[in-house]
Amino acid sequence: MSSICVGPVSTAFPESSVAVADLAELSELPPARRAHALSLGIDGVRCAEDDAEHDLAAEAARDALDRAGLAAEELDAMLVVGGRAPRYLLASEATRLQQRLGADRAFVAGVGELGCVSISAAFTLAAALLRGDERCRTVLVVAAATAPTRFRYRAPMTVLGDGAAAVLLSTGRGGRYQLVDHQVRSDGRYADLFRIDYRDVPWRQWRETCADEAAYSFRLAVESRKRLTALNTEVLSRNGLRLDDMGSVLMQNLSAGAFAFWEEALGIGIDPACHRNLAAFGHLGSVDMLVNLDLAAQTRAPGDHVLLLNSSPVAAWSTSLLRRLPDRDLEGTLS
Repeated sequence: MSSICVGPVSTAFPESSVAVADLAELSELPPARRAHALSLGIDGVRCAEDDAEHDLAAEAARDALDRAGLAAEELDAMLVVGGRAPRYLLASEATRLQQRLGADRAFVAGVGELGCVSISAAFTLAAALLRGDERCRTVLVVAAATAPTRFRYRAPMTVLGDGAAAVLLSTGRGGRYQLVDHQVRSDGRYADLFRIDYRDVPWRQWRETCADEAAYSFRLAVESRKRLTALNTEVLSRNGLRLDDMGSVLMQNLSAGAFAFWEEALGIGIDPACHRNLAAFGHLGSVDMLVNLDLAAQTRAPGDHVLLLNSSPVAAWSTSLLRRLPDRDLEGTLS
């Protein structure tokens, strides 16, 4: 199969930020909930204006293309990971971004429905395009997330921040990582465990709710441990590797407590890059994977393997195995 390079990664964040302790909504919470929100390991989050998600996505996408030395009109495909709540029903955020970038000849599609793991689904589709169509050599994956309601604390899980990221997957070009292997699984029993009831409800009253916190905190946690253990075993054994061979393990950023749970449950150590991004940005949905992957690259040596783990409460899980490549420019010389 064709070797797939991952990178460059570009990120975009709003300038405005707020400390978690200063979130106005915390004053509306019971004392135990407020204490939980302050104990997540999140110092603050970036906050976008109402219509900024598309602007952030475009900024990240343009920067990724510029860093890759690729003009938008040369792009073969673009996959846009849907945000937490679309601006309009029926409208297309994917083709809107295509028009804004000028990626007129690219195959474009939206990817969603798997929560945080939607970015992993986009990697699956990107790899299929690159390996299945000899005319497709470049796929830009773009993800953006802004809070879907005025409440950023998602009980009993995390605090939501705003941001966007884009990454180029390609064959025959430079990149920071090689995508060695990748697997995604899902389970519809938890399809609407977290939800927003928006029909006939004014936007100011929208709230993210967990239909069954016991199911999330216990049953889904046990299921997720089982699923990720199986995925890790499958992917690593297929490539003749073990967990001990990994230079770094990355996950999405929910809370410090979640990192501790996964370290014990899976027998791994979570890369410090995840802790740093959690503290600075909170939970960014699908964007977490790209932000963590980019920061971790700074401390990984060429040849190091990186395990990228992802899960969401819908429920879905993924394991991606990557290998750090030497830093090179697009012509192949060391940069």
